[in-house]
Amino acid sequence: MKSKEQKQKEVEFLKKELGEAQNLVVVKFQGLSVAKDAELRRKIREADSKYRVVKNTLVSLAAEGTPVAELSEIFEGSTAIAYNTGDPVALAKALSDYAKDNPVFEFKAGMVEGRAVEISTLTEIAALPSHDELIAQLMYLINAPVQRTAMAINAVARNLAMAIGQAVEGEKFSE
Repeated sequence: MKSKEQKQKEVEFLKKELGEAQNLVVVKFQGLSVAKDAELRRKIREADSKYRVVKNTLVSLAAEGTPVAELSEIFEGSTAIAYNTGDPVALAKALSDYAKDNPVFEFKAGMVEGRAVEISTLTEIAALPSHDELIAQLMYLINAPVQRTAMAINAVARNLAMAIGQAVEGEKFSE
């Protein structure tokens, strides 16, 4: 059992974390095995995010004065939070992929860029390409015209060389 001082420190820590979080998903995790929980934590770390099982009363206290306060009525039952300060797509993808294979893992609520969103919105966000995928697509779009121009220039030079080669073979340049 935690002392009052330990609980106060945990509330202060959570308040700091929740105040900085731009994206957050509240989940129900009851029934996950230790191995499944470890797998979930690994996926969340790979998405540069954090995951924490929380005591509802403590997280409700910590949420006061933060954007997460809008979600405080959701904090009941077995609750965990996954959050980050960066890419909302990476977090949503990691959680959605995990939820597909683990039906006991359920979304309760979400916050994206500091605003509460519906669960359906989280699913839509998870379907978006990641930040890295978007950059790759953009680089392809930028590179494609340059690549086509280079191929066209090479084709002109190649065709000229072939024409000169055929003219030499046909002795068109003889005196």
